[in-house]
Order: sequence, then structure tokens, then C-alpha cells
Amino acid sequence: MSVTFPEIKVGDPIRHEGLAVFPLFAEPSHGVDYALSDEAINKGSVTVEEVSESGSVPDLAVENSGDLRVLFLEGEELVGAKQNRILNTSVLIAAHTKSKIPVSCVEAGRWGYKSRQFGSGGTHSPSALRRVLKASVSKSVRENRGHRSDQGEVWEEVARQQSALGASSGTSAMSDTFEAHRKRLDEFRENLNYVEGAVGAAVAVGGKVVAIDLFDKPATCGKVWNRLLSGAILGALEVQQTDKQAERADVERVLTDLSELSWEPADPIGEGAEYRAESPIGDHASALVFDGTLVHGSVMCAV
Repeated sequence: MSVTFPEIKVGDPIRHEGLAVFPLFAEPSHGVDYALSDEAINKGSVTVEEVSESGSVPDLAVENSGDLRVLFLEGEELVGAKQNRILNTSVLIAAHTKSKIPVSCVEAGRWGYKSRQFGSGGTHSPSALRRVLKASVSKSVRENRGHRSDQGEVWEEVARQQSALGASSGTSAMSDTFEAHRKRLDEFRENLNYVEGAVGAAVAVGGKVVAIDLFDKPATCGKVWNRLLSGAILGALEVQQTDKQAERADVERVLTDLSELSWEPADPIGEGAEYRAESPIGDHASALVFDGTLVHGSVMCAV
């Protein structure tokens, strides 16, 4: 089975220190009508809570009382309630519905209410964490165990990066790693502004492409650009300065391989159809499709 990707043009990279971001462009499509999760949470049309008073680490309860479906993105962080979580996969939640979403904990040292509802963390999982997440979730899907991650591996990666970046956290919270490097995050973001018209981004650290994200329309890409880059920036901060630089041809090779993969359907959470694939070299990819339109496609490249 295959997933139809739009024809993608790779733009000129924008660079800061060891991080390069290649904007991705495609012919306009009709897109899909939805609100992003952070917008809906801030507006109050969507609430995210623990599934019960006692809670469940791998699941959260979502109620969408609004008139638009809502898009949650793989790797985005939700903060509050009994512990901070990240989304295990991209999900479209239909209007006026209740659902459970699969998540992973990124705050190993807390299991007690900080708030009743979750808010948007405004950050996105680092590329190394997303790679661990996507690989383990894809394995779980293949084994008919749902969209479960290897929670132990997630905790290990959060702890490893905190140690590598010299960040401390009383509850081993990924959010504290971002907070410890807020000034550097702001510096990178100032130099890596969204490129008008882009529907996606390919991120490279040094000479290696690490992640690619594609969306159905520029409006979505523009809104999530800074959030998406936050995790990539943490990854870049771990790497010493290098003369190696990824070029457009490196991104084009990954995109070509992506279009030729053998895609397998997965039972979706919410609306649309979900597909997953793995390349012979260990790239892990997923795609959320609604009404024939690719809403969010991503690939986490092998180390």
C-alpha cells in the first residue's frame, strides 16, 4: 500500500550554528478544515484531562465541544494534571466528540495533580526523542497493541538529554530542559524564521538530516514552525560545531525514499486514516490522511 505525497520542492536552507532548516513547498491543495490543539485549548473549545481521578499514564481524555475538528501533533507536549505528556501520534478529533488519545510521560518524577486540565506546553519533542517514540509506537501498532510507546525508553532519552545539556529538574521534566535553555532557544528562533509559503520543514544537524514534517497547508506549518523547531534546537545544542553541512540533495534523497516506501495502514485514533512505514536503513515514517489529503506526514531518520 502506498501514501500519495504531493510533489515537494526543497527550498534553500536557513542556518544557525549546527542547525539547518530546509523549507518545503508544494502546490496548493484544498487542505482540511481544523483547529490546532493549542488554539482550541486556549480558546476553551477543547479540554484535555486525565482519563479518571486515578489517571492512566498512556492515555488522556479529550473533549472537543467546538464546531471544528482539532489536530494534535505527534511529539507535542501537554503540561499539567498529574504529569506532563507528549502525543504518541498525530490525531484528528472530530467536532462535538469525546475521545482518548495515546501519550507518553515526559516527567518521570511527578504523579500528582498540578491542575485539572492540561495546557499546551508550546514545545515539541526533540528529534532523538521523536525517533525513539515513533519506532516504538510503530512496533506496537504492528503487534496489534495500539499506539503504545516504550515508556522506559522515553524516560531514558529525556534523562540522557538533560544530562548532556546540563539541565536539572526535580521531577525529571522535559519542560525543564527547555526552560534551562530558553535564551538559546530564542536566539535560534530569531535566526530561523518561518519561510512564507512553506508546507513543511526538513531539519538537519551538522551533515545529517534528522527529521522531516509535511502539512496540508502553509497556515498550519507557519503556526507550528517555532514549536516544531524547539525540539530540533535542543538536539543541535548537543552537537559540537562542525564543518559538515547538509545540502538540498540530502533532503531530496530522503523524500525520494519516503515516496517509495511500503506503507501499512494502522487503526487511526479519531478521524482520517493512518499509515506507517520503515525504510531498510531504519527511517521511521507516519502519515495522517483525511479525505485523500495528507494532513501531517513525518519521518524520523536513522542515526
